[in-house]
Amino acid sequence: MKGTDGMKPAHEQPKGASVTRAFEQVPAEMPLAMPVQDFSAAPEGVPARPLNIDLWARRLLVVLLALLPASIAAHEMRISIGLDGISLWEGIYLALFIPLFAWIAFGFATSFIGFLLLTIGRGRGVQPRPLRPGDPLRGQTAILLPVCNEDFLGVLGRLSIMERSLTQVMGGERFEFFILSDSNPENGEIEREAYQAIRHSFSRAVHYRRRALNVGRKPGNIAEWVQRFGGGYDHMIVLDADSVMSGQTMARLAADMELHPHLGLIQTVPTVVGASTLFARWQQFASRLFGPISAAGMIWWAGSEGMFWGHNAILRVRAFAESCGLPELPGRAPFGGHIMSHDMIEAALLRRRGWDVHMVTADDSFEEFPPSLPDLATRDRRWCQGNIQHVPLIAKIKGLHPVSRFQLFVGASAYCTSPLWLALILVVLGGAASGLWPASAVLPSGSLLALTAVLLFGPKLLSMIWALADPARRIGFGGAARMGRGVLLDILLSILMAPVSMLTQTINLFGILMGRKSAWNGQTRDRDGMAIVSAIWLFKWHILLGVGLTLLAIRGNTPLGWMLPVVAGLILAPLLAAVTARKGLGRKADEHGLFQVPEPWWRTQSYRPLRYRLSVHGKTITPTWPANDG
Repeated sequence: MKGTDGMKPAHEQPKGASVTRAFEQVPAEMPLAMPVQDFSAAPEGVPARPLNIDLWARRLLVVLLALLPASIAAHEMRISIGLDGISLWEGIYLALFIPLFAWIAFGFATSFIGFLLLTIGRGRGVQPRPLRPGDPLRGQTAILLPVCNEDFLGVLGRLSIMERSLTQVMGGERFEFFILSDSNPENGEIEREAYQAIRHSFSRAVHYRRRALNVGRKPGNIAEWVQRFGGGYDHMIVLDADSVMSGQTMARLAADMELHPHLGLIQTVPTVVGASTLFARWQQFASRLFGPISAAGMIWWAGSEGMFWGHNAILRVRAFAESCGLPELPGRAPFGGHIMSHDMIEAALLRRRGWDVHMVTADDSFEEFPPSLPDLATRDRRWCQGNIQHVPLIAKIKGLHPVSRFQLFVGASAYCTSPLWLALILVVLGGAASGLWPASAVLPSGSLLALTAVLLFGPKLLSMIWALADPARRIGFGGAARMGRGVLLDILLSILMAPVSMLTQTINLFGILMGRKSAWNGQTRDRDGMAIVSAIWLFKWHILLGVGLTLLAIRGNTPLGWMLPVVAGLILAPLLAAVTARKGLGRKADEHGLFQVPEPWWRTQSYRPLRYRLSVHGKTITPTWPANDG
């Protein structure tokens, strides 16, 4: 398994080989069948599993915790507007308000349970078990890094960190890396030169393959690997080009897969690392501080019906091969063609075949975040199209677990809440402007406003309590004062960003439903600012909506204080995007301890990644490292 020269480069292969593979240095093929799944019929021979009463009781508890504040809010609004009966417009208002409030309450309930698990329960049941000296790894694990027109030197830098980390754990010799490229010929040539220059510097096998034809995007890329090499590996850890995972966590995941033969997938909950712009530093802070309690709550009620996010996860190769061969859907995009958000479907298909899908938290599983608001919107549009594509599949795929159907529904409905929020605002302002009701009749009362604030900002407060309770964690976030300043600024920026995301997702959703499909190319992972003129043009519809809502509020005598957060966020969207995309402000925030987060493991130990310089196209280049570790 150690040899990297088992197959020759494409130009030395038999005629026809270059049709699918432009260049590669890989081991001998070990084929594994991966049949395309039939969605119209449930798979046969799936063993029946006993009903887990405890797990269903957990889910019922979360639902009840969400319905309780939603019921209180519905009662308050019913008293406010329905004393003389409910008109058509008032019925529309309640039909929008109650589900949206329940959505917020569901998020709070999940975070509250996660807070209890991480504090009182000390994280039991949501973290992978620690390795013990008597737990030798027996299986072989492939680490897959799919890339498509990425900063390849950055990819090699992250791979070097993980490869060196594996040398420090027992059983690390049972892991091999595969770089699976779908890049274009120009970037592919850079990748080839860089790979050949560095591949002998690693202490284990690091293979590389570039396809000449990008068939099926990332799932097609991985499926091709499974069909060619899957027979030689027990597990595969799937990463993204911006992923980093410690060797300790990889070994723990592989040990868990060997200990529990019914497991098909374990998904870690990655946190953000490597932020340089102010926007990315803000999101990194929010991910590291607020993410753990929400993730712990979700893990608690999901149980063996967890989710897959397409990266930073380990999968049993045989289970994936027999369960996850994706068909091409009939018709045109957005509902036809290749399945874009394949990960959630693959998790559901694994569960359909009887394999357990679990999620765990991990302090050393990382990913990077888009550097600016426009880059986030670009990525979010692709996710929107992929999740909307799931809507007909919820009923079409036979044999899915009920929780899998619920997760697909939640993923799609997350993008439907934005137009519903916009519709709710227009109904309130439009009704007041047309004289259907006074604005005071439909605006939240003081008690309802307080309840809303608790549901929205309560998880942030709980996250602070969780972080402050542990001295090491508190120091990692810069102490109570710096953490508090970061949370206050996060709240302000979140308030400004919420209406921007609302309109952006609404535009994206309607564009997708009208047939304007998204491209799925390499992501923008580095940026330093953007021109204000370009930002104004990019967010022109946000500015116009902000002005329009202001005029509508004035016409209906709606107190402008209620509309200020929405209007300010829309009108200031270009400024918010341009300012937060600057690396200089990110550095200043770092210097002043703003949005400080705990250091990743490769900075807190004496550990250093492999250092080298590459000569690519006649230029000597030093690879970049996560978290600006240059």
